[in-house]
Amino acid sequence: MDTAGLRARVEEHIRRHALVEPGGDVTVLVSGGADSTCLWHVLGALGYGVAALHVDHGLRGDESARDALFCAERLGAHVVDGRGGRTEDELREIRYSFATDRVRATAHTASDQVETVLYRIAASGTTKGIKAKREDGVVRPLLGVWRDETDAYCQAERLDFRVDASNAGTKRGLIRSSLLPLLRELHPAAERNLLRLAEERPSRLAQLLDARAGSKRLDLGNGLTAVREYDRVWLEQTPVALEGSVEWGPWRIEADVPGLKVRAWRAGDRLAGRSKKIQDVFVDAKVPRSERESWPLVVRGNEVVAVPGIVDVEGVRARRESD
Repeated sequence: MDTAGLRARVEEHIRRHALVEPGGDVTVLVSGGADSTCLWHVLGALGYGVAALHVDHGLRGDESARDALFCAERLGAHVVDGRGGRTEDELREIRYSFATDRVRATAHTASDQVETVLYRIAASGTTKGIKAKREDGVVRPLLGVWRDETDAYCQAERLDFRVDASNAGTKRGLIRSSLLPLLRELHPAAERNLLRLAEERPSRLAQLLDARAGSKRLDLGNGLTAVREYDRVWLEQTPVALEGSVEWGPWRIEADVPGLKVRAWRAGDRLAGRSKKIQDVFVDAKVPRSERESWPLVVRGNEVVAVPGIVDVEGVRARRESD
């Protein structure tokens, strides 16, 4: 086992995804198994400031107590009481509720990634995998390392680790013991091909639709822009230079004044030289909410100089063809 090579791969993954600052502090969530023991050792060997945290769910009686003792004695882990969860989702929520004020690392591997992809294909029809970095700051430095490699690493570095026999009873355990062996019979590269599905970068549009915080705009080409404001998404035409005549939906807009453009309404827009918001202009004019995002505005830079059919300005003419 080339332990130095494995550490180099982990460091490259950390740098590529900006998971931990160089030499920064990181708390590893350890179970005592080969994966988390490997991660704890690798990060320390790479020069990170490593601490360990063991969440004791108390699900296996004396075995759980021995896991906690192992993590405390061998890995220097701080042990916390994580009892109370019944389902896998509840246990996961409890596990991630500790040490939220710092960078936390879990030992999810490429093997876990493959199992997750298979489960999500069956459960939701998607190939979305485990994120290298969660929104809450939890990072996964071992996503480029296979489970058998973490076992071999521990053996090569003479690191003791615990084996959790209860894993076989989980959804992940069922996939591992029953589904994956059949897929390997179908094709020896089945796992690597499944891993490629998780590693494919989502399109920019998918990323825009996935996000919920703040606002974002994406030029889709062909004169269309996708706009997201928190949980609302719509399409609008890309701003068009108002040179001569412009058609915008049912509107035909002309101008004798240079330097103008036509675009859709954006949240926060105000009339040039005034404090009145365009949203209030629409409300006063009784423009239905469903029509506001597609209603044309005439702008100079970021300033709205005219709202066709509602607010006129000298040198700009607009008529609605359907009227």
